[in-house]
Order: sequence, then C-alpha cells, then structure tokens
Amino acid sequence: MNVATERIETLVWVFIYGGLFLVALGAALHRAGQGLGVISIAGGGAFIVVGAVLVWVRSRLPPGGPQP
Repeated sequence: MNVATERIETLVWVFIYGGLFLVALGAALHRAGQGLGVISIAGGGAFIVVGAVLVWVRSRLPPGGPQP
C-alpha cells in the first residue's frame, strides 16, 4: 500500500466514527431540549456520508492504491 491509500483508509474511519459520535452527542442534546442537537445530528450524518463515499472511492482504486 502507498501513502495515499493509507491516508484514505484513515480518513474513512475518522469520518465514520466522528460522525457516529456527533449523532450520539446530538441525540443526547436533543433529548435535553437543546437546539444544537439537531445541528449536531445533521453534521454527524454528513460526516458518515463522507466516510461512506470514501469507502466507495477506495473500492474503485486499483489493488495497492493509485500508481504515480
């Protein structure tokens, strides 16, 4: 694997787990009656979608990553 492939794989997990964290935080804030909860849920959902798109991008790369 090369550096670009490793970077994409790292970003996938950062976006997915970061998004899940924001969704959970937003749910807790929303239950407490804070308006920020909805914004946090939406932002977390967007992070999860970006992570899923990166999974798709990684699946389209040739084995071993892009060649220079």
